Amino acid sequence: MAKYIVRKSDPLRGQVEISGSKNAVLPIMSAALLTEEKCTILDAPALKDVEIMCRLLEDLGSEVSQDLENNIVEIETKEISTHIASHELVKKMRASILVMGPLLARTGKARIALPGGCAIGDRPVELHFKGLRALGADINVDGAGVVRASADSLKGANIYLDFPSVGATENIIMAASMADGTTIIENAAQEPEIVDLATFLNKMGAKIKGAGTDTIKIEGVSVLRGAKHNVIPDRIEAGTFMVAAAITRGAILIKNVLPDHVKPVIAKLKECGVEVEATDEDVIVRGDVNPLISTDIKTLPYPGFPTDMQSQFMAMLTTAEGSSIVIETVFENRYMHVRELNRMGAHIKTEDRCAIIEGKAKLKGSQVVATDLRAGAAVVLAGLVAEGETEISEIYHIERGYEDFADKIRSLGGKIEKVED
Repeated sequence: MAKYIVRKSDPLRGQVEISGSKNAVLPIMSAALLTEEKCTILDAPALKDVEIMCRLLEDLGSEVSQDLENNIVEIETKEISTHIASHELVKKMRASILVMGPLLARTGKARIALPGGCAIGDRPVELHFKGLRALGADINVDGAGVVRASADSLKGANIYLDFPSVGATENIIMAASMADGTTIIENAAQEPEIVDLATFLNKMGAKIKGAGTDTIKIEGVSVLRGAKHNVIPDRIEAGTFMVAAAITRGAILIKNVLPDHVKPVIAKLKECGVEVEATDEDVIVRGDVNPLISTDIKTLPYPGFPTDMQSQFMAMLTTAEGSSIVIETVFENRYMHVRELNRMGAHIKTEDRCAIIEGKAKLKGSQVVATDLRAGAAVVLAGLVAEGETEISEIYHIERGYEDFADKIRSLGGKIEKVED
């Protein structure tokens, strides 16, 4: 198994280009199942999750080509050969559940195991089922955790989500795009990735309005066509490098970022004394101007502070002046990185969904684990400012969601290398 070796580094300086969004490209790839024609996806990041989705679509009958050098994925599904998703692939990636809506819309059947992914807490697929049942699907889960869904035809419906789940909103939008009649989703997720999916589907001929608000209206159509689409920049990768500038007291020009998508991160960094200047598609972050001071954060669905930035921000707060409080409201098990940061000398206490961080910790290199994707990024950032050497194992989690992470950090002066264990 590969691991990262991270050593204390000078402040990170220079510029870095953000890749296409992992959380946007995966549902867009799933949506390509809805048409017989070729779909071309540009700015598709070369990530493990994208590779798994390519293999999953191929298993279902798609012809898929992935140009890693130019970040292009082409998908053509003239015929779906099976409605059964590979268990071996599904267990590796939670986003696999997103093929369920398209399979139902295209074939009237779907069979998929309950998906895997990062163990950061309960992400109830029941919201997916609730929405698809409202559209007319019959869904059952057997004792082995295999979901069997069928529908003679999908019909538009009014659907209220008990929680604004991103995945459930995406699955419902895709299925409803080819349902008979009009679907209205209330309390829908508002993330930029939802807007990007709707934009892609509308290019395919779908009729979707309201994406990015809490009420989305979909008028079903009988046929969708192929389309070409540029994936939005990854706001979580952008936020991670913004925090990297702050924690190392460096200065980084972050290119290919949409500032509106990272507003909560910008606001909190400014509260910590970090200087942030945003233009149309670039952000300059300077952690070398003012002392880094504490702040409190509470994760919320978009447009609130993203849960996917909580662990990286917590790593930074361990080095700030004063005490901070972090409240995690989205996932109940997203503090696994606390144990790893404390191994490095941080002073963090947790109780239920609340974490109290004592700042100005003298971090030291240690052997730690990337317990999940974002926790892995957090310990990398901590390793850049810790005395000595930090050895990070299980880095496959990190490589699921960050393209060329170590290379990009090295380009900014960070001391990180990937070695085979």
